[in-house]
Amino acid sequence: MPVIGVIGGGQLARMMIGPAVELGIDLRVFAETVESSARDRATAVGDFRDVDAVLAFARGVDIITFDHEHVPSDVLEALLAAGVAVRPGPSALAAAQDKLHMREVLADLGLPLPVWARADSADDVTRFLAENGGRVVAKTPRGGYDGKGVVVITDASQITEWLAAGPVLLEELVDYARELAQLVARRPSGDIATWPVVQTIQSGGVCAEVILPAPKASQRLMDAAADIGRTIADGLGVTGVLAVELFETTDERILVNELAMRPHNSGHVTIEGSVTGQFEQHLRAIADMPLGSTESRQPWAAMVNVFGAMDTDRYGHLNDQSGVKIHNYGKEPRAGRKVGHVTTVGTELDDVVYRARAAATIFAPAN
Repeated sequence: MPVIGVIGGGQLARMMIGPAVELGIDLRVFAETVESSARDRATAVGDFRDVDAVLAFARGVDIITFDHEHVPSDVLEALLAAGVAVRPGPSALAAAQDKLHMREVLADLGLPLPVWARADSADDVTRFLAENGGRVVAKTPRGGYDGKGVVVITDASQITEWLAAGPVLLEELVDYARELAQLVARRPSGDIATWPVVQTIQSGGVCAEVILPAPKASQRLMDAAADIGRTIADGLGVTGVLAVELFETTDERILVNELAMRPHNSGHVTIEGSVTGQFEQHLRAIADMPLGSTESRQPWAAMVNVFGAMDTDRYGHLNDQSGVKIHNYGKEPRAGRKVGHVTTVGTELDDVVYRARAAATIFAPAN
């Protein structure tokens, strides 16, 4: 089995550890700090932007993968030049690192997108506002996540600082009924597996809940979402897990919102909800192993994030929640921070969602 190195020591790297053990994979982590979530497997601690530090870490592994998409292109190219397999590769990662580039490549693939434009000046913003109802979404092309770097604007003056720093992505304000996510896994050989599309519920621009499968999703919608995911995975040559965030509009269209070129918060529900969870599947895919079944274990599964604090002293309050699975990310408490999640599965949607929310609420008083 290959030795797999993960750049980034966050909760995603942490959740790869268990599946790696089960698959017999030697998993090593390049962590940012000694307090990182995946510190138990950290064989190196340093700055992922430091080419020499990353290359030193990579000398002990066969394949490099990622906990996040922020590794600079010069580091990725240096890894490839050193003969290290980088999965997903730089060209795929580029689509997740830069939202303007993402929109360009998705448009080239003929995928359904919100109306969008690149703005280099206040005049560009004013023109786009006039053409799109006077209220639009502005995004920084790089660095934004969990609601950061995203703002609804009605005037160019609201993003003066962003424009001074470089181009800005503008998008129509989509009239959507709900948000969905499609997860896909792809091997280097091209084999692809998709999970049923999920519904995501946001709070303050951050994913708070996920339901597998998306309630009341027609077969047409599920097929369309899966086709979009496969088109992107093949078109970008993705290796590993890809998450495609989607809008379902009020007139029953599906539009691509954003991409994550890695396991994703919307896929945590698959750990207990599916025969093969996203973290095991990611490792299988990048190691070019046969992909596992993505069938659901139960008709319904729900995941609810825990924010602020995961106080282990409160575990005793879960006596009536024996069917709940708890995932503690090992993070220091901080207001608004994702510190863990809980998952439930079952045959009745309302019961599954209720139990997940009730379990997550147990930790709320400590936030």
